[in-house]
Amino acid sequence: MSNFHTIKVKGIKRQTPKAVELTLDIPENLKEEFKHKAGQYLTFEKTLNGNTERRSYSISSHNTENKSVVVKAIENGVFSNYVNSELKAGDTLDVHPPEGFFKLPDNSESKNFIAFAAGSGITPIMSMIKHSLKDNDDTKFVLVYGNKSPESTIYINELLELQKKYNERFFIEFVYSETKEDNATFGRIEKPTINYVVKNKYKSIDFSNYFLCGPEEMIDQVKNVLLENDIAEEKINFELFFSSEDAKPTEAHDGATQIKVILDDEEFEFTMQKDERVLNAVLDQDIDAPYSCKGGICSSCVAKITEGEVEMVKNQILTDEDLDEGLVLTCQSLPKTGKITIDYDDI
Repeated sequence: MSNFHTIKVKGIKRQTPKAVELTLDIPENLKEEFKHKAGQYLTFEKTLNGNTERRSYSISSHNTENKSVVVKAIENGVFSNYVNSELKAGDTLDVHPPEGFFKLPDNSESKNFIAFAAGSGITPIMSMIKHSLKDNDDTKFVLVYGNKSPESTIYINELLELQKKYNERFFIEFVYSETKEDNATFGRIEKPTINYVVKNKYKSIDFSNYFLCGPEEMIDQVKNVLLENDIAEEKINFELFFSSEDAKPTEAHDGATQIKVILDDEEFEFTMQKDERVLNAVLDQDIDAPYSCKGGICSSCVAKITEGEVEMVKNQILTDEDLDEGLVLTCQSLPKTGKITIDYDDI
C-alpha cells in the first residue's frame, strides 16, 4: 500500500466529549488524487509506541471543503485516543487516498435519499447530505439520526444549520435513547419509528436509495423493516463500523497452498497454510498489501481471485456483482485449492 502521503493536520475541533473532527491540509498537488465520492473513507497510518497503527475513518466533508473526518475515542483504542488527546494542528499523519464501496450513486440524475444513522455512523452520511444538497437543487434528503442525547450528537450544530438553509429539501428526525427532547423521538431507531418515517411522514417522497450506517443491530433491524415494506434490496446500502459477528469457516482447510500475489505491478510467490487468512500470510511475507480493519468491515483489502478458490468466512460489504467478478476480502479469505492467484491491482 505504497501510496500513503504525509499530510499535515490543519485543525482539530471537538464535536462531543468523546469525538473530535480532524481536518487535513491537503497539498495542492494532491487535491485531485484526494477527491472522494460521498460515503468513502480515508485510511490513516501512524507509528505509536513502536507499533504501526492503521485505521480508516469516513470522510464527512464536501469536495469543495477541507477534507475532514471524525475520530471517536474508544476504550483501548490506541490511534483514536492518540487523536483525541495528543494530536495537534501542524502534526502530520500518513494518509491513503479515498476508497470504499459505500457511496452515493455515480449518475447525476435528480434523486431523493433517506439515511438511518446512529452515533459516529453519521460521518459518511454527512458527506452524502452535503453533496446531495449542494450539487443538485432538486434532491430531497431525510435523515433519521439516533444518539444518547443532544450532547453526544456528532455534527448536531452543522446539521441544524443545513436544515435551516435547505428547509424545503432536508429533513431530520432525531432519536434520543437517554433524554426526552422537544421535536425528537425518545428511544432507539426501531420498527415503530422506521415505519412512521417511511410509511407515514415521508411517504410522498420517492426514495431512490436508502443508506444505513451504525451498529450492526440497528442496521439489521432497519434493513428488515424496509424489506417488509417491499423496498427493493438493491436500493438498501449499508456500512458497518463495528461487527459483533465472530464468523467461522464452513469447512476444514487442511494442508498448504501455493499463492501468487500481484501488487503494484510486481509478483510474489510463496507457500501458505490453508487455515491461515490470505491477508495475514501476505503481510507475513513483508508484502505491503492494502488493509485497515482486518475485520471484514472496511474494503481496503479487496483483491480479485484470478486462479483457484477461497472461502470468505465473513462478507458484509461485497455485492453479488462484486463476487461474480471474483472480488474477495483477503482478510476474511481462506484458500480452498492447492494454488491461488490474488490480484490487488485488478479491481
